[in-house]
Amino acid sequence: MKNAIVLGATGGMGFALVNELVSREVKVTAFARNERKLKDLYGGNKQINIFPGNAFNEENLVQAVEGNDVIFHAINLPYGDWRTNLPVLTKNIIHSAKVHSAKLAIVDNIYSYGKNPGNKVRELTTKNPHTKKGKVRLEMESLYNSSNVPTIIAHFPDFYGPHVESSLLGFTLNKMIENKQAQFVGNKSIPREHLFTPDGAEALVNLAMNDNSYNQNWNIPATDVITGEEIISIIRQLTNNYKKVSTVTRNMLRLVGLFNKQMREFVEMQYLNEDPVVLSGEKYEKYIGPLPKTPYKEGIKATIEARKS
Repeated sequence: MKNAIVLGATGGMGFALVNELVSREVKVTAFARNERKLKDLYGGNKQINIFPGNAFNEENLVQAVEGNDVIFHAINLPYGDWRTNLPVLTKNIIHSAKVHSAKLAIVDNIYSYGKNPGNKVRELTTKNPHTKKGKVRLEMESLYNSSNVPTIIAHFPDFYGPHVESSLLGFTLNKMIENKQAQFVGNKSIPREHLFTPDGAEALVNLAMNDNSYNQNWNIPATDVITGEEIISIIRQLTNNYKKVSTVTRNMLRLVGLFNKQMREFVEMQYLNEDPVVLSGEKYEKYIGPLPKTPYKEGIKATIEARKS
């Protein structure tokens, strides 16, 4: 891989992927809608080609992909737009890959697996999504699998890290950084996974550089599971904010959802905060090597420093 394009380069995982690829001397096309943000993040780096564009414009995307070996898809759409827009986006990405004989590396979540099967989820675990969003993600996976384009589908837990704008951990972290009273979504005593985006980017680039990784699904777990109480304790040590952190319940989300479409979409995903799905990295470690695992305190510290800068 000599040249790669990152779609959604201004988002948290997109930013991490661009930096990881640059560190390996890959020439990168950073693609996103916001030209100002692209320039702020990457302006002046001769190894990065800034390409502001719209992935929903097929011609625009085909033009951006030209000359690239691998397309890294890290575009994140609002929940409420998934049913209408994800099929269009997926088809445009597949078409662009076919036109230029490029490979695909897809940043996916865990929704298509459905409810917790009772142990760590492996790639061969039957996917039985029970939510609208999980069903949409499984439909997109079917489109990739039937496209005849060499594709890696990487399943990740919830993200945190520099430039991650929407995540469970970030929801709490932002308020605590501002020395305000914060809220935590779900039961604070339940262990869950939160993946540091630079770790995820390193793992996905490792896969993309291995020809044998394509046309397969890969699970990329976090460093470990961690409770909300442990997360809050770490953030308090790093910010000196010891104000109360209250709990956001399913019923509270339902109430807010009466007035906010996007918040309404979060309600059906609360099962992940009540009986979390935890990924197994056994396959990755068997065929690729050790998973990147940044300790939570180190990752949270880096996230705080990035948000303050």
